[in-house]
Amino acid sequence: MLPRLIRRLVPLLILLALGVFLWRKIGSSLAGLNPLAPREPQVTVTHNTVLTQVEALGKLELVRYRFKDVVEYKRSAKYPFLPDAKAALIVGGEAVGCLDLRKIRPQDVVFEGDSVVRLTLPEPELCTFQVNHNESRVFSTENGFFQDASLVDDAYRYAEAQVRKSALQSGILAETQRNAQQILVPMLRTLTGRRVIVGQRLVAPGPTRKM
Repeated sequence: MLPRLIRRLVPLLILLALGVFLWRKIGSSLAGLNPLAPREPQVTVTHNTVLTQVEALGKLELVRYRFKDVVEYKRSAKYPFLPDAKAALIVGGEAVGCLDLRKIRPQDVVFEGDSVVRLTLPEPELCTFQVNHNESRVFSTENGFFQDASLVDDAYRYAEAQVRKSALQSGILAETQRNAQQILVPMLRTLTGRRVIVGQRLVAPGPTRKM
């Protein structure tokens, strides 16, 4: 009886071992065919990037001002019986002063004898001014009446205009001119072997308004 029982169990044990072996080999692949099994989300992105313009840049950035401001923006209500809408923002902004080197004309570079070169620079410019949204946040909004997004956008636009105004009032253009001389004079002295004199292009004043 025992030998006969063993002969019957041996094929079953072999099939069981073979099944375990195959499951370890292909079980993970078969699990992916189960429609109820959880799976990692897949992201598909379709894009078509088109180069629309190539622009030559000649602006030399010379100074960057950073600002922090607390803006309280209020917009009057459309109807007199409604309260005014308000937004409070903590704003970080920056402005960059530069020179546009493309505006240097041939007559702006004058060699005097063998020892002097005179360079007339164009006017300094405020290249960019913007709100840095990574350093800004909305502190509070009141009475937006489902128009909080529009209210906050208007407040940010006001804050950006204030960045420009503050940069100009803080003397960013004069600082740009000073930094231009500190950078360009040593460089030109090394390139030409001459004493470098840097001047500023004179701008004719605009017509005065009659009062």
